Amino acid sequence: MKNIFNDYVKTLETYIMFTIKAKALELTPELTAKGRAPITLSMGAPSDPPPKFVIDKLKEVLEEQGIHSYSTPKGEQYFLDAIALYMKNRFNVELDPKTEIFSLIGSKEGLANVIREISNPKTDIYEQDIILIPNPGYASVKEMCKVSGINGYGIPLTKENHYMPNLDEVVEQLKKDGFDENKIKALMINYPNNPLGATATKEYLEHCVDFCRRKGILLISDAAYCDIYFDENDKPMSILEIEGAKDVAVEFFSFSKPFAMTGWRLGWFCGNADAVGMIGKLKSTFDTGVFKAVQKAGAAVLNSKEGQEYCKKANEKFQKKQQILLQGFKELGWDIDNLETPKATFYLWLPIPRKYKTSVEFCEDILRTSGIVLVPGNAFGSEGEGWFRLSVVCPDDKLQEVIDRMKQDGFYY
Repeated sequence: MKNIFNDYVKTLETYIMFTIKAKALELTPELTAKGRAPITLSMGAPSDPPPKFVIDKLKEVLEEQGIHSYSTPKGEQYFLDAIALYMKNRFNVELDPKTEIFSLIGSKEGLANVIREISNPKTDIYEQDIILIPNPGYASVKEMCKVSGINGYGIPLTKENHYMPNLDEVVEQLKKDGFDENKIKALMINYPNNPLGATATKEYLEHCVDFCRRKGILLISDAAYCDIYFDENDKPMSILEIEGAKDVAVEFFSFSKPFAMTGWRLGWFCGNADAVGMIGKLKSTFDTGVFKAVQKAGAAVLNSKEGQEYCKKANEKFQKKQQILLQGFKELGWDIDNLETPKATFYLWLPIPRKYKTSVEFCEDILRTSGIVLVPGNAFGSEGEGWFRLSVVCPDDKLQEVIDRMKQDGFYY
């Protein structure tokens, strides 16, 4: 049957997090028997439950008349209005709920659909349209580009460029690599960044907007981690705060990370009205919207005091967890003082120990020996080789146990 599937699907690889989870599950009996039951630091998902407020609201609305009927891909008006209020309160961005906001079944499907919509699929990479994507970046994006027949050309995010590369220099390299700059359809950015935890300055966001306006291309901003930060005086920005951004930009948001609602599959995108409307047309052929009860509960928590307090406390916990691991890795020989400590997200991005040649080699060894589940850096792109990502989401005692196991099992830098 394999010959019936299209050329794009045949090239896909299973999402790295599911592959890692399956491997850890396979090794669980063996690891448990030797006192090294897996401690998972791989998935980017909070371990705490969602706010009690949103769970209670969901229970409450389940009895409402009409709540179990079809919704609409665009989203219920109360949901869109709540998003408009959030964008105004959080970023001072004015949005029209009728034309500039659209609901999502989680931001992941939204990103996949916008990539699909801008591509005219071709199998020859030199004939394909181009989207500039972060490298390292969200692991699913490269595969989304593959299945859409578009060239996901990696933008190198490195310590040397402070994870904010000059985009005109990127285009010059793209041309040297034999690609046609006129085929560039979009730029994707992700700040705060997964897997790096890096944030962007206002000046760099202005550079991104200016670049896209000059090129006449779409700017896609993945802002899933914008509300996970550690300094109230240095909050991550929305791209839509930048003057002229609405001319070219759409931005994607999720309830998954700030409210620990990963299984609810709820999010939205907003910005340029033409882009929002066009993606909305595509979505209307594939889905009939998010369950109305989930939308109502999400709308209630988004601007609530309870929701804001939950996020504040969660961020305090993440910062404490980050410090536990930073101190632990420093004791293990990592040069933590000369690494850029993330000011946002719940990730750490660290170099592999010197005795290992590849990030996969290190992550496989520490899993088999110590039951510690990490993600090799090359899963996020070629620039990630030599690094690994871990999520600081486990209970504090489990994070300390990670450090203790590494010391006992000889995993020093």
